[in-house]
Amino acid sequence: MTDKYYKNATLVDQVEEKLKDYIMRLSPKPGDQLPNEQEMAESLNVSRSVLREVLSRFKMMGLISSRPKRGMILMEPPIFEGMRRVMDPRLMSEESIFNLLGFRVALEIGICGDVFRNKTARDLDELAEIVDMGIALGNNVYANISEHAFHTKLYEMTGNRVILQFQDIVVPVIEYINANFGEYMRRTNSELEKNGTIVTHADLFMILKEGDESAFRDAMERHFLVYRKLIEERTRVEDQSLMN
Repeated sequence: MTDKYYKNATLVDQVEEKLKDYIMRLSPKPGDQLPNEQEMAESLNVSRSVLREVLSRFKMMGLISSRPKRGMILMEPPIFEGMRRVMDPRLMSEESIFNLLGFRVALEIGICGDVFRNKTARDLDELAEIVDMGIALGNNVYANISEHAFHTKLYEMTGNRVILQFQDIVVPVIEYINANFGEYMRRTNSELEKNGTIVTHADLFMILKEGDESAFRDAMERHFLVYRKLIEERTRVEDQSLMN
């Protein structure tokens, strides 16, 4: 850390950085036991009250865990854990919400290759059941539980645990979009249906089952076209507002 950081950081922030360095010098692995509070406080030359505040932060981030008879254990935290804790649209600007929506669309289109190559007969059976039990609200808009189940299964099929974690944390954003822009999405999907370009969950499933990788990626692009149009519309309105 730079001198500028330490000049502006609180005491707890400074101790947090020192504790990270101290733990790393021990070269522990996830699951290893860490020194007790007294030993840590003495090694860092800080009070136990300040140390406890830092340890509390580490527990919230999933960096450490307290175990009966074992004391503090080093953990491998979920990469998006901190992000998940603050993923509340009520605390976010609309710009951040739409940026996350755009990221989710780009990510899901990007994983099409992995989904297609990793698919198994069991995956397809589970996806078929999700589609059959899906709750459609009309015009290719789905109940939150159906939307989440279908796309979570696709994320799971990548075999990438980090990607699956992202799907879990972005749920509140998708629910916010559906709740606040549902009418726009239904209207846009109605236009896409008239043009013959709409792609439903059932369509995606059939292409994944019987089509090729290129067709599946193209279908996913069209499935998310409503979100892309929504993002473009919001950007256009925002640009006009700035011009006025």
